[in-house]
Amino acid sequence: MPPRNSPHPPRSNKLVPYLAFIVFSAIFVFKVDIIISQAIFAARPKLQDTSSTLVISNGTFYRHFIISWGETQTRISEDGELLTLSLDNRTGSGIESKKQFIFGKIDMQIKLVPGDSAGTITTYYLSSEGDHHDEIDFEFLGNSSGNPYTLHTNVFSQGKGEREQQFFLWFDPTQDFHTYTILWNPKCIIFYVDNIPIREFKNTEKLGVPFPKDQPMRIYSSLWNADDWATQGGKVKTNWTLAPFTASYQNFTADGCIWSYGTKSTSCNETDFLSKPVLKMELDQRSRMRMKRLQKERMVYDYCKDKWRFAKGPGPECRIN
Repeated sequence: MPPRNSPHPPRSNKLVPYLAFIVFSAIFVFKVDIIISQAIFAARPKLQDTSSTLVISNGTFYRHFIISWGETQTRISEDGELLTLSLDNRTGSGIESKKQFIFGKIDMQIKLVPGDSAGTITTYYLSSEGDHHDEIDFEFLGNSSGNPYTLHTNVFSQGKGEREQQFFLWFDPTQDFHTYTILWNPKCIIFYVDNIPIREFKNTEKLGVPFPKDQPMRIYSSLWNADDWATQGGKVKTNWTLAPFTASYQNFTADGCIWSYGTKSTSCNETDFLSKPVLKMELDQRSRMRMKRLQKERMVYDYCKDKWRFAKGPGPECRIN
């Protein structure tokens, strides 16, 4: 007897649309997965690029500083590239950096108050906060017309200063801009004028001398009146008929480790301290000899040789610095 025909179509023919849908869905999901994976892979280098460990900042005063006092005496012009600070008998003025640093190389070009600047002080320095602060100072003590400015340097660690060295500059700092540099790393602090080292303060913790290394510091600049001591020990007072007194700043640059309060860490890692020149450099023998010659010719005060102030002898760091 021949087989009986089924009233229904074969089961395999009925499943064809379902199988086609499953295959299409699998292919679609696979392609989407590839697209997502490619997007993640392409984005990965960009994430790595933004985690630079050493930040180099070149830019405007608008971008990197805030006015900390004397707002009416502070002017930023030339698209933020030129800063002028002024002083009159009412108030002086000052700025501070938005960011804080632990180690780095800071450059600032400054043109000092011209003419009779007696009693005024123009500053450029790094400082942390608090009673036991660290500080690295450039201070320019004004003088009467025709007499040289005194460049005053100092280093504070854990609130202790009294490490002054003073110099007469070998040019007129009021006629043009000159570059003043602070290099600060775990080994030493070096003061430069127009890329010429004038002072080196080495890390002498092995002698029991605290060294600035743990406290983040901001960059500060200011112009203020200190005629009680600034010029010839306060003998020459500020001539307010010549006010306002004005100092100018330009071409600020910073190459260093940025401090983050959020993570309580810096932007530098162990590799940076082994490879980045600013974080490991010291004066070589030639540069140190050049510095010693300049100090012999231009240094007018050295705390290490002041027997009147330090009757018991200078600090132990003087044996090395």
